[in-house]
Amino acid sequence: MRIRIVDAFTDRPFAGNPAGVLLLDGAESFPDDAWLQNVALEVNHAETAFAHPLPEGGGADWALRWFTPATEVALCGHATLATAHVLATTGAARGPVRFATRSGVLVATALDDGSVTLDFPTAPLTAVGIPPGVAKALGAEPLTTHDTGPGLGDLLVELADEETVLGLAPDLASLGRHSERGIIATARAEDPARGYDFVSRCFFPNVGIDEDPVTGSAHTALAPFWSGRLGRTGLTGLQASPRSGRVRTELRGDRTLLTGRAVTVIEGDLLA
Repeated sequence: MRIRIVDAFTDRPFAGNPAGVLLLDGAESFPDDAWLQNVALEVNHAETAFAHPLPEGGGADWALRWFTPATEVALCGHATLATAHVLATTGAARGPVRFATRSGVLVATALDDGSVTLDFPTAPLTAVGIPPGVAKALGAEPLTTHDTGPGLGDLLVELADEETVLGLAPDLASLGRHSERGIIATARAEDPARGYDFVSRCFFPNVGIDEDPVTGSAHTALAPFWSGRLGRTGLTGLQASPRSGRVRTELRGDRTLLTGRAVTVIEGDLLA
């Protein structure tokens, strides 16, 4: 079967967030979980997506699951975008695609300009006190902290400025003690004229990802946070990892639209 590596939330190779994508075209169900996990470990990117078609006439078109090298996750934006990109560029699907996932039905729409828009649930934000030890583990003093709900399992940490976010060098072993999945560190953009409204970095040591290059799911929390602060529903976020990438967000109540591009960089045969 064909396996692909796709760089998501970027318009050029070797940037954005790479994801493995495996379309199980003739399958009616997923293979054994241990095999899925082994493939994800072999691919060794932040996530590998596995999808198989569903019967016509149901509530979704494809079943979709995501695995890190260490575990299955409940929600992944960049691997969903990568899967939708593969479906669109190979002609395996036309128009909006409904994915049945652990986080409900997620819709991905390939647009005429080559970008893809994901329709994801908005993360419920709850302001919480700054947990003891977070500032030391992160290496910066938070301004505010928010719980992102069980769907994400992250702690959203607002920092003083963009420079502080870019300069983070956290103690990952300590950081993992403060949330289920990890930490989203964010600040307002220093100069919105550069084309983005806020910056972020995401650290997920608890699922085997020290720093995620570009995290679509995190933007379901970043969108309501910054839309509330900046007074606009439509924003652009820069995830300032070494690979870097941009996510356009549109807040629509309990749903958040995430838009980005993707590039297939490797395609080959999986023989195992």
